[in-house]
Amino acid sequence: MMPLERLCCQNSKCAMYGRRGAENLSVCGWIDRRRTIRQLYCRLCKARFSERKGTPLYNAKLPAGKVVAILDHVREGCGVRQTGRLVGVSKNTANRYILLAGSHAKALHDELVAFSP
Repeated sequence: MMPLERLCCQNSKCAMYGRRGAENLSVCGWIDRRRTIRQLYCRLCKARFSERKGTPLYNAKLPAGKVVAILDHVREGCGVRQTGRLVGVSKNTANRYILLAGSHAKALHDELVAFSP
């Protein structure tokens, strides 16, 4: 599990939106029965959300291991059809997660470039 210092409030109306390490988040419960996905609570705006919100794994129907396997195969240069065959999902499912991860990576890149000299 990711430490809370690396997470931020996902409520766009919150004053602490997007600020990591602000110590405004706490764990208030679990999203799933296996207790693997935490539900977070922002003390400032009182919003509750999944720790996966804002990531490609948010609302994922596949297990996290399969999504990571899809992205690993693409990173190694496999095509969408080949990735789908290797992981055991349809090419449309593989493509959906690739597009989600791509948009997330672009947003993360833009955030990190804003802080670089």
